[in-house]
This record gives sequence, structure tokens and C-alpha cells, in this order.
Amino acid sequence: MKTITAIEAQRKSGKRDNIFLNGSFAFSLTQSVVKEQKLAPGQILTDAEIEVLLGVDLLKKCCDYALRLLSYRPRSETEIRARLVRRFDRQTVEQVIHHLKAEKFLDDTAFAIFWKGSRQSFSPRSKRMLSTELRSKGIDPEVVSETLKGIDDADNAYRVAQKKVRTMPKDDYKTFRRKLGAMLSRRGFSYDVVDHTVDRVWQEL
Repeated sequence: MKTITAIEAQRKSGKRDNIFLNGSFAFSLTQSVVKEQKLAPGQILTDAEIEVLLGVDLLKKCCDYALRLLSYRPRSETEIRARLVRRFDRQTVEQVIHHLKAEKFLDDTAFAIFWKGSRQSFSPRSKRMLSTELRSKGIDPEVVSETLKGIDDADNAYRVAQKKVRTMPKDDYKTFRRKLGAMLSRRGFSYDVVDHTVDRVWQEL
């Protein structure tokens, strides 16, 4: 049995409390955990209770880190897991993943739709390249296939080309074709789509 003799806020973090047991520093906890567990000086803790507190705190830290990553942009389950296992043990990570999925913070179908929409709006590319990107992020092939239905490579290539030609020299067809074709190829478009798009844009100019 050990007695909580003091609870002091950490000066550096401002979000964690130092817990003193029997007059000596023992460990620190996230302030929200201290509040939720209603810890206070004078409270007696068993070794088992201390282990539970440390486990709850670890889950809190892992979950907070995951939510911070998700606040920057949506991520797939595979992406989040890969980042979390760099800092936390597998069991803790899987518990947090389960929680995030239950609360809809992690949803691979929603992520795939987001990724497709973002690419279509700001950086169009071929359906094949989009599929490769989503699969590399751990999205199920069936989800990828369903999400990418209706994508028109010819239309995407044309939109890319229209934007690119604004900054290209238009007095040399060979140079025009080489530069525009190379850029479209890097976006994953097939030779036939590239060839048709370059000819179409050149004729329009």
C-alpha cells in the first residue's frame, strides 16, 4: 500500500501531473486521467491500482497522439498503426485503433473517398495511379475498386494538360509534346491517353 502525498502540475508540459507516493516522486499522469480517476492527496493505492493507472495513462497518450495525427489530415488504419507502433506497444496500439474505429475517427472507406476527392480537385492522375496510392495505404482492394468507379482518365489528363500548357512554350511542337507527354506519363496515364491529350490540346492552341 502506498499513499498519495502530493499531486503537482509539471512546469514544462502543463498537461501532466507528477504523483508523489509516500513523500517521493513516483510517476506522472495526464491531468485528465488524474481528474477522471479522482486522485487526491491522502488516497491509498495498491500496486495493482498503480498498474491500472499507468495503463490508462498510456492509452490516453496513445489516443491523443493518434487524434493529433488525424487532425492534420484523414489517414487510413494502416497509416495510423504504422505511426503509433513507433512509440507504443502493439497491445496499446490495437486498443486505440479499435476505439478510433468504433468512434468513426478511422474509416478506410471514408478515407478512400477523401483521397480520391483531394486528388481529383488538386492533382488529377490516372485511375491506375490512384489505385496504387490507395493500396499502398492499406485500403482493401474492393474498397479501392468501388471508390474509383466512374473516373475518366481522358478527362483527368485533359484537365491536367489545360493547366500545364499555360506555362509552356507554344512555338515548338516537339518540345511541347515531349514536356507535356512526360508530365502526363508521370501522373500514370497510358500512352494512348497521353498521345490523344497532347494532340487535342495542341490543336486547340
